[in-house]
Parts: sequence; C-alpha cells; structure tokens
Amino acid sequence: MIDKVTRRPVSDAESRVASRGWWDSDADDYQDEHGAFLGDVDLVWCPEGLREADARLLGDVRGRRVLELGCGAASGARWLHGAGAEVVAMDLSAGMLRQARETSDRSGVRVPLVQADALALPFAPDSFDIVFTAFGAVPFVADSGAVMREVARVLRPGGPWVFSITHPMRWVFLDEPDERGLLAVNSYFDRRPYVEEDETGTPTYVEQHRTLGDRIRELVAAGFRIRDLVEPEWPEGHEGIWGQWSPLRGRLFPGTAIFVCDLPRADPTEDATAGSAGPHSP
Repeated sequence: MIDKVTRRPVSDAESRVASRGWWDSDADDYQDEHGAFLGDVDLVWCPEGLREADARLLGDVRGRRVLELGCGAASGARWLHGAGAEVVAMDLSAGMLRQARETSDRSGVRVPLVQADALALPFAPDSFDIVFTAFGAVPFVADSGAVMREVARVLRPGGPWVFSITHPMRWVFLDEPDERGLLAVNSYFDRRPYVEEDETGTPTYVEQHRTLGDRIRELVAAGFRIRDLVEPEWPEGHEGIWGQWSPLRGRLFPGTAIFVCDLPRADPTEDATAGSAGPHSP
C-alpha cells in the first residue's frame, strides 16, 4: 500500500529490496495488463510498439550468445531463441521469472532463466555476444553506471549493448496520459528518484532519472561506443494507453529512448568489417 510519494535519494540496497518486492507482488497484474501487447514470443522495445523483428537493433543474432537483463516474462528472449540465438534470460524478481516459466510452458519455447542482480552479474567476463534489455534493470538501480560496467565485463568486444528506457524528458511532465501530462512541472535536472513509500517510510517502488547527458557519460566511462539513439514515434492507428504513454502525448514528444551501443574491439580494423545493427526506422 502506498502511503507517500516523494523524490529523495535512495541506496542501491533500498532500490534492490523495493524492486524485488514490487515486481514479485505485481507480476501477475502486470502480465494480465500488458502480456497481450508484449506477446508470448516477441521482442517489443517499448509502449510505442517498436518490434525487434522490424527494427533489427541487435543485428544478426543467429548463433550468438545473448543475455537479456530484466527479462520479465522473457518474451523477448524466447523470440531471439526462435531467431537462432542462444539466450539466457535474467531478472531480479522471482515473481516475474514465475511468469516467464508459465509463458514458456504455454508457448512451448523455453530458455534458461536466472535470478540475479544486474549490479553483480553471475557470469564470467566475455560470456556474451549481445546484451539487451527493454525497460529492465537500468531505471531501477541507484548506480546505473555500475550496470554499464557489469555489462561491459560480460560482453565480448565488438558486441552490442542495447537498452530502452523512459525518455528522460518525460520526467519534466506529470505522469499522466491525458492533458494533465502536457504540463511541464519538474526540473529536467532533478536527479532525485521517484519513490513510493509505505507507512514506515520504507521504499516500495523506486525509479531513477538520469539526463541524456548522464546516460552518455555512463556509457562512455564503461568503454562503450554509442551507435544510435532511437526515439520511436507514436505510430498511426495505435490507440492504446500504457501508464503515462498515450496517443495524445506520444504524438507531441518522445516517450522512449533506445540506446544502441557496442564495445569496441582492441583492433579498430575489426570494427570496420563487423557491420552495424541494421536499419531500424521506427
């Protein structure tokens, strides 16, 4: 039960406990509300409906070893499995991993599931050719720069790191899908997280805000090269509402930012022949 909503600093430990508790308790409701949109075997990057089958942000995944952070019900990991990748799906929440198992049973497509913290990935260095997440992990930890460093550790040189998050400019506005959400009321430069607390003052939900510049600096500091920043436009005919995402707001300003990065190889000539992620017009 939410007793108070505030903006205040929180520790990684507070964020971890809040995220695990929130997603464990909300997993069933979340899947009931959004499961049809996300699909059982599909990789949908954002509420705008951009699909990896069309965007090709990860490039050719055939034969590649792939890690999905914050996998939720792991529909994206299952889609990649069908595309020929060797995929591991990871989440902090046992509730979401239970949904992943149930959806795997329903779809008949199974991938390995791991419960772990994105700040301490239980994998050896250079374990994966590709790492990705669609709204997982990155917005929910106090030290997202540490997530970038962990991804860089387990990713092989030349490999893509692609992640989608709420577009940072959305933090300027009220979190409403209607006209109220068109009013700019918050400072873009206020990095204090959004925090929901119970009656004891304990955080029960935490979401972090970083500016676009902050994200770029985190990535560069971890050794990544930014290939693209995709801001999906709201598609014609899409009348669905997902939380604060709506046709009204989506047609005026972006709701999602997708960072397409890679970890450069030691020999720069190898990157010249490695190719890019491919076309991805929203």
